Amino acid sequence: MAASKVTTHFSCPVEQVWHTVTDLAHTAWRSDLARVEVLDKTHFAEHTKSGYVTNFTVMACEPLCFWAFTMENENLSGSWEGSFEAAEGGTRLTCTETVTAKRWWMRPFVPGYLKQQQKRYLDDLRKELQK
Repeated sequence: MAASKVTTHFSCPVEQVWHTVTDLAHTAWRSDLARVEVLDKTHFAEHTKSGYVTNFTVMACEPLCFWAFTMENENLSGSWEGSFEAAEGGTRLTCTETVTAKRWWMRPFVPGYLKQQQKRYLDDLRKELQK
């Protein structure tokens, strides 16, 4: 299992960050995704541009404060938690992600993959929030 926790600051209101992150109908800002399919109130699937589908189950949703879900695809399973706080004239977002590879030979690559994914996600989010 690999885990990564990243905290970053955005100079916009927590409402804007929350809305951008949780609005599954508008995900074009995500450079890795082709689309997101909302299945019901607590389930959705992300389809990457490279063809992978990851299924998500929302475990907690406290508007403007906390969003958490589990995730699973053919290669990994894990969880993601986002903590949103008004801070320093903007928003502090803390993302905690835990991933377990399903294939033993993938395990050495998971920590690097996880950091790369988090960086891409936060870079994309920053670009979207600066529009």
